[in-house]
Amino acid sequence: MSDKKQKGHVIRLVHKDSIAMELAIEPGDKLLAINNEIIDDIFDYQYYVENEYIEVLIEKPDGEQWLLEVDKEEDEDLGIEFENGLMDEYRSCHNKCIFCFIDQMPKGMRETLYFKDDDSRLSFLQGNYVTLTNMSDHDIDRIIKYNLSPINISFQTMNPDLRCKMLNNRFAGEALKKADKLYEAGISMNGQIVLCKGVNDGKELEYSIRRLMQYIPVLESVSVVPVGLSKYREGLYPLEPFNKEDAKEVLEMIHQFQKEIYNDYGTHFIHASDEWYILAGDEIPEEENYDGYLQLENGVGMIRLLLNEFQDALGRTTKRVVAHEISLVTGRLAYPYIQQMAEEMMKRFSGLCIRVYQITNYFFGEMITVTGLLTGQDIISQLKDKRLGERLLLPQNTLRSGETVFLDDVTVSDVEKALQVKVDIVKSSGYDFVNAILGEE
Repeated sequence: MSDKKQKGHVIRLVHKDSIAMELAIEPGDKLLAINNEIIDDIFDYQYYVENEYIEVLIEKPDGEQWLLEVDKEEDEDLGIEFENGLMDEYRSCHNKCIFCFIDQMPKGMRETLYFKDDDSRLSFLQGNYVTLTNMSDHDIDRIIKYNLSPINISFQTMNPDLRCKMLNNRFAGEALKKADKLYEAGISMNGQIVLCKGVNDGKELEYSIRRLMQYIPVLESVSVVPVGLSKYREGLYPLEPFNKEDAKEVLEMIHQFQKEIYNDYGTHFIHASDEWYILAGDEIPEEENYDGYLQLENGVGMIRLLLNEFQDALGRTTKRVVAHEISLVTGRLAYPYIQQMAEEMMKRFSGLCIRVYQITNYFFGEMITVTGLLTGQDIISQLKDKRLGERLLLPQNTLRSGETVFLDDVTVSDVEKALQVKVDIVKSSGYDFVNAILGEE
């Protein structure tokens, strides 16, 4: 055993018919080490468990330790889950970014909503974006050793001095050198630029894109998203919203770069989020422009994918009478597309009545137009006297992951009681949209 402290990781669950069950490992036991190596987090665990022969040190609740020898397939897991999925504490962000949305939230919300993560491990596990400022050389070395990819990076700008200003961190510019190390090791990356008017747009954006192009093809994509501005910005850096003309300028620059990069590398690389097209009044690009939707979670191509899935799902259905009346809600950003989809369905299915309600975000402010930030209280207040029909469909992305609670702690049950209507939760795909309206699984 190495000299590092054996903190151990409590096992929460043992899967049925797993290797762990055969070895009499039980919930409540602690994993101390694999192959005489202390396990710091989930990446250590996954790295050392992927061998045909391993020695696993387990500690029972009474303190007795078992050293278990395991012969297995190389990629076969032990079949255990831990109390903490990361097997370590989450790392918080030490920056004070001028665009941070968490700093723009009202007081009195649940504590977890104020936690700022900047953990490279969550980048790999959940797709979170990291600034590189919270990563040590040891962290970079582990990413390279374990070949953890892709790593998602919030670049914001490639101007070191400007990056220090935007992140309010004097080390933020120097942290960009860590991307060089990841590039040299061939660790796949995706990038993000949160665009702030008059700060990192215009010539600064052009410079950043040019610099980021030097990482192609290891850096697979970069998204440009407009800063989100809530109404709770008192005392924060003065930022202005983008207008239609601004959006057209951003898109013109991105499209020019896309043509150049596609000719040289066969990828579009730099992508504008859907908000830019809607703000500019431009058509959403076709699917081939999105290079396989690498930036979908950043709102890049989300509407195009939804529309394509919807058309595919609609084409698989047969025309018939569907005699029911339902309603659904959406934010201002997606409203025109949801309304268009609803109208197509009503044309196809006689007797079907769909009412689409656009919900204004009074909770965070009217400049917040995405559906995912709608709250229960806004939905209730704006639908109170509306005709809702037999069912009200709510998008799943308005709820806390795995639960039925909105950001403001209003529950789905609260909405049902307040509006006296059955609520169904709809997943984000076009297929789910069609099925939910038709009342099918």
